[in-house]
Amino acid sequence: KRIGVAVGQRITGSASPLVTLPATQGIPQWSHIAELKRKWRPQGWVVGLPTCIDDSHLYTTDAARKFALQLELHMQLPVYLVDERLSTKEARARLFNEGGFKRLKHAEVDSMAAVIILEQWLNERK
Repeated sequence: KRIGVAVGQRITGSASPLVTLPATQGIPQWSHIAELKRKWRPQGWVVGLPTCIDDSHLYTTDAARKFALQLELHMQLPVYLVDERLSTKEARARLFNEGGFKRLKHAEVDSMAAVIILEQWLNERK
């Protein structure tokens, strides 16, 4: 339905929400991704990999892997997969703390979850 996008800085280890892109069956309009690549010039992409608390796979796990492969093929940059479990829950908590229920819109939650996933990836590389 939606793909949250964040931008980050390896030197500082910080990330910021950027945008939430619409997706059809987990696939965005590649022109939107190409525009982000042109504008932000990333060195790679980080994709959240949904898993259950008990490490079992969800139907969305395979969809995320497929998206990551397509992203790498379309955008010709490396793609890194990161365990995204509990990122949406943490995103909701952060947004609620910032502005209450008004901040809990799907698009904001998705882009904040992208921030959390990217921060995790950045922190693992310090």
